[in-house]
Amino acid sequence: MDPNTFPTKGNLILAKNSLSLARMGYDLMDKKRNILIREMMDLIDQAKDIQNQIDTTFREAYAALQIANMESGINTVQTISYTVPEEQSIRIKTRSIMGVEIPLVESEPSGQSPTYAYYSTKESLDKARIAFEKVKELTIRLSMIENSAYRLAIAIKKTQKRANALKNITIPHYVQLSKDISDALEEKEREEFTRLKVIKRMQHK
Repeated sequence: MDPNTFPTKGNLILAKNSLSLARMGYDLMDKKRNILIREMMDLIDQAKDIQNQIDTTFREAYAALQIANMESGINTVQTISYTVPEEQSIRIKTRSIMGVEIPLVESEPSGQSPTYAYYSTKESLDKARIAFEKVKELTIRLSMIENSAYRLAIAIKKTQKRANALKNITIPHYVQLSKDISDALEEKEREEFTRLKVIKRMQHK
């Protein structure tokens, strides 16, 4: 038998303190969950907006590329594409939201000079290049936001599980334990009071 369940005043104090801590813990878990949900919903809205921008920009980019292929020739455009350097500026850091580490992606903004000569190409190629650079920037942002939302969703699930455990198991346990100890102590006091009355009557006789 757990000695902390013995009906003593010390154990009653311990049970009430544990109940108070469990309720405080539940309140904190509930607040954390609500904050994380708000953050995740905001990220989902951002992701939808960026996805719409990507869809629109992709259509513009491919339309411009199609025109460039027709005006300059597919082989020429393909040869120019080989001169585009690989993206090397992406840096991934992290930031914390209520203890949840989410990625913070940084990259150098596009806008560097093209790798081809203006005089030997058409304006349609410039439009395609600029549109695809915008798609790249949007895709980097979208990957960061979607990854952040995924991590927040996992954290929300864990927080919900802990909050449910406190609400449905821990708190009821200490409520019942406090009641049982209090009832036992009151019964003990009544028995002691009755015993003292009997002793006094016997002394008077």
